[in-house]
Amino acid sequence: MNILKPLSLIALLSLIVSCGKDEGDTTPTSIRDNTNKNLTTPYPEASRLEMPRLKGGKSILLVHKTNDKYGINFSTEWDTQKKAQRWSCYQMYESNTGGNVGRYQDGYPYDDLLEYEHYFLDANGYVFDPFWWSGYDHGHICPSADRQYTKEANRQTFFLTNMQPQRKVFNAGVWADMEQQIRNWNRGSFRDTLYVCKGGTIDKNDQISRTLANGLIVPKYFFMAVLCKNNMGYKALGFWIEHKDKDDYPKDALGNYQLSHYVVNIRELETLTGIDFFCNLDDETEEHVETLNAENIKSAWGLK
Repeated sequence: MNILKPLSLIALLSLIVSCGKDEGDTTPTSIRDNTNKNLTTPYPEASRLEMPRLKGGKSILLVHKTNDKYGINFSTEWDTQKKAQRWSCYQMYESNTGGNVGRYQDGYPYDDLLEYEHYFLDANGYVFDPFWWSGYDHGHICPSADRQYTKEANRQTFFLTNMQPQRKVFNAGVWADMEQQIRNWNRGSFRDTLYVCKGGTIDKNDQISRTLANGLIVPKYFFMAVLCKNNMGYKALGFWIEHKDKDDYPKDALGNYQLSHYVVNIRELETLTGIDFFCNLDDETEEHVETLNAENIKSAWGLK
């Protein structure tokens, strides 16, 4: 069975050129129709392949950049009314996955891309961290372990705007295994570039576990949308998982989490979340990679 979509001649030539570089992709490779792509005003970076369709309204895009050859580290959509992040997205490719600078050790710094009034403020107007003493971990969405190439890149992953509240048993358990699985896929024999978008559910009332007295929204579900580009074309996978207080997630006989249990196609993930992932792909490619059935997706990504 041909699981990956064949590329047109024009797209194939473009792909061959891009694969010879090591900077990751910033724009779609195809020139075919794209009716749902992001507008690039006021955010020119919104055309990148890892970007979902921006919600707009009270939500803003925070594009975190580093002072090195990589440029864009990761991007976050922040809802200024809910004071919560909807997702963070980023690219993984050969040269931005090396390094071992270690974890930033000085707390959770203020994100200077976010206007003061959009942060959590106490009764006296001071910025505060709503995670402390909440019973929830600071759950990285763009992981520290995925940004080890410079100290600056790693520090940015500790911004509160890149955090969602997660129970420790979830954060250090099945979620950590999902993140490690993405790192396992991030190898040259598997990908040219991985485009990753992750987050927790903050938009639908029945997908919110609770809202703390300080205003912090606790998602009931978390998700990952992953697009892989390699020399055969594109393929995509979604993870959708409930955020629980206890570790009763299915495991195999060896005690490993059965991640295949949480696989959905991107179209289903879009229905669940209300987010239009990988909208900057041309329509034909997007339709193909987003609608493959879950069993074929598991096969294509090597999940049992």
